[in-house]
Amino acid sequence: MVQSGVQASLASLDPLPVRARDKVRTIEEMAAIAKHSRQRGQTVVLAHGVFDLLHMGHVRHLEAARAEGDLLFVTLTADRYVNKGPGRPVFAQDMRAEMLAALEYVDWVGVSNWPTAEGVLRMIAPDVYIKGQDYADETEDVTGNIRRERELVEGLGGRIVFTDDITFSSSALINRHLNVYDSEVAEYLARMRDNGGQAKALAAIEALTGKRVLMVGEAIVDEYQYTAPMGKSAKENIIATRYEGREMFAGGVIASANHIADFVDRVDVVTCIGEEDSQEDLIRDSVRENVQVHFLRRPGVPTIRKCRFVDPGHMRKLFEVYHFDDTPLAGAQEDMLCRRIGELAPEFDLTIVNDFGHGMLTPRSIDAVVEAAPFLAVNAQSNSANLGYNPVTRYRRADYVCIDAPEARLAVRDRFTDLGRLVQGPLREQIDCDRVVVTHGQNGCLTFDLETGLHKVPAFTRQVVDTVGAGDAFLSVTAPLVANGTEMPVAGLIGNAVGAMKVGIVGHRESVAKVPLMKFLTALLK
Repeated sequence: MVQSGVQASLASLDPLPVRARDKVRTIEEMAAIAKHSRQRGQTVVLAHGVFDLLHMGHVRHLEAARAEGDLLFVTLTADRYVNKGPGRPVFAQDMRAEMLAALEYVDWVGVSNWPTAEGVLRMIAPDVYIKGQDYADETEDVTGNIRRERELVEGLGGRIVFTDDITFSSSALINRHLNVYDSEVAEYLARMRDNGGQAKALAAIEALTGKRVLMVGEAIVDEYQYTAPMGKSAKENIIATRYEGREMFAGGVIASANHIADFVDRVDVVTCIGEEDSQEDLIRDSVRENVQVHFLRRPGVPTIRKCRFVDPGHMRKLFEVYHFDDTPLAGAQEDMLCRRIGELAPEFDLTIVNDFGHGMLTPRSIDAVVEAAPFLAVNAQSNSANLGYNPVTRYRRADYVCIDAPEARLAVRDRFTDLGRLVQGPLREQIDCDRVVVTHGQNGCLTFDLETGLHKVPAFTRQVVDTVGAGDAFLSVTAPLVANGTEMPVAGLIGNAVGAMKVGIVGHRESVAKVPLMKFLTALLK
């Protein structure tokens, strides 16, 4: 089918199509057109980008590009690879492609299904690759993509050219004029721009390079059973569903470790797994290269597995089943855990405790980590298995606490006090900790420390695919930031960006990574 499309494209080279949408072709078709054009002695020029909001800077850029050769090919990033923040792209890929194709300078347009331009560069092999002047200094490119793209183009016999005309930022124009965000978010982002928020956030992330992080907590296997509801059973009062597949993810502290791994030098994990149905191979295959896992094996029990039955149509979770034994760790296993914490924690810049309340963290092991960690960040999670029995106040001291609003209220047994007052007063009276974040779902988060006081950071997205692990991702990235001296309001900004990215990911299919996060923040604050 692709071949017939290619043949049709070649047959239609002369004359050029009249309608804009006729210029939009697959990348395979564009590659064939490029090859045929070069055989005819024509010079092929390629421009690549997102082109979310077509503006005069793009027009001048593409006009200059067309002057470099005989044919101008433009490829754009597919929707799923646009890391520009919530609500982006504003225009779907088909609309963006047609808008570009309407420009007289542009001969052919295609949508790239690769996260970077390298795939289309290999396919089209342009004689000239065009980028804007803001990419000319490779040292300022946080992604490293420009250097790789230049080397690839030159290796294929082409050259890279940087246009130099008026420039605008699509993200800046969208942020200021298209009302992508509600008024609270827009006002917050405006204040952060005025206060140098972008520079502070990016510098704080870059400063994590070389850090070593120890993580302590339960390994959890998150299983998603995809089942489509069919209706009520004719004979019983139950809903019948149709099995459509499943995915298994290494979650809990393992997912948390993967989130921070791209930001720091090394992550070590101390965790428990069961000797029965251990899922060790899944866990080992899931961790990033710079993550080292220290396993404690519990005899006679399985590794914790949470099986969620999910309607795949809208990713709605129907119900879940826990496979676990949450009897508290004791005896030789508890001794080994305390010894391992005491040996490792002093060697790391900080220790992050992911306490899911399933029996691994006992009063003795909590005392061990409180005593041994030079900097201690804690989340004590409340869930359906431990509700009311796993408050963060089990930790008498911490340097940073990150919990959600229900966990904060449970910790101080207060349902109604204003959350800000609760954070500054009762919560700090219960635990010796001067830096606190309380995450609050669609309401964003509250940050508090003695130096800067209480700050509210709004949520940056309402587009939620899956909330599993969002709070853990927030903790994982913000803990080393706080340990490194980042101001709490800036840590909250970065944490909410991490959370916004994570709720767009199903389960733990992907981890939050450094470059996409920096691009997300840059687009937010332009």
